[in-house]
Amino acid sequence: MLIIPAIDLKDGKCVRLSQGKMDQVTLYSDNPAEIARKWEGMGAELIHLVDLDGASAGRPMNTEAIRKIIDSVKIPLQLGGGIRDQETAEEYFSLGIDRIILGTAACERPELIAEICRKYPGKILTSIDAREGKVAIKGWEETTDREAIELARRFEDLGVAAIIYTDIKRDGMLSGPNIEETRKLAQSLKTPIIAAGGVSKLEDIRNLMEIEQYGLEGIITGKALYSGKLDLREAIALTQQR
Repeated sequence: MLIIPAIDLKDGKCVRLSQGKMDQVTLYSDNPAEIARKWEGMGAELIHLVDLDGASAGRPMNTEAIRKIIDSVKIPLQLGGGIRDQETAEEYFSLGIDRIILGTAACERPELIAEICRKYPGKILTSIDAREGKVAIKGWEETTDREAIELARRFEDLGVAAIIYTDIKRDGMLSGPNIEETRKLAQSLKTPIIAAGGVSKLEDIRNLMEIEQYGLEGIITGKALYSGKLDLREAIALTQQR
């Protein structure tokens, strides 16, 4: 089980949103690369990057900040936000990103997922962001009528390395993860699941570890780390004890 610290980028800075709302922004650092080095130094094996501006605009918007992060750490990086075509994915791979996350594109163009997965096996993840069980796209600004589990099942045979599941209502709220919905999704699939949204303390991680047996391979956490409610070293040590 990996504990994966998140770095969300807006206007080249490290921020966190509440429930994905772009008008509810908390600034944590003007130097995201420095934050990445901090997480690496505390034992992170993987960092989760999100281009928030890119997710809304549908194209890369924080490339310079991402480039600086790539140059600053040695551990793998996974990136999502504004990646809507194969050319953008290839550009990020050429910069040094290890895994690409497709969200909106996965919903709107599943054939793109299959194509990129064939070219980059083991390097493509899909992101399913849900609001009350319904999939949200375009930087969480648009909620569809599609059920999260239904969409996840469509990705089963396309070769994605993992599916990141985020409960939007809990993201950035420190209210605890949605264990039940995460368990249901993991039990419904063979593809590994990475949980995101709501983690605020070690107890949340312990609770998620109870469903690791169903295919949960990682936990993404952001605001809890930045606010000091969760210590990354302690979280990693907890999972390593298991």
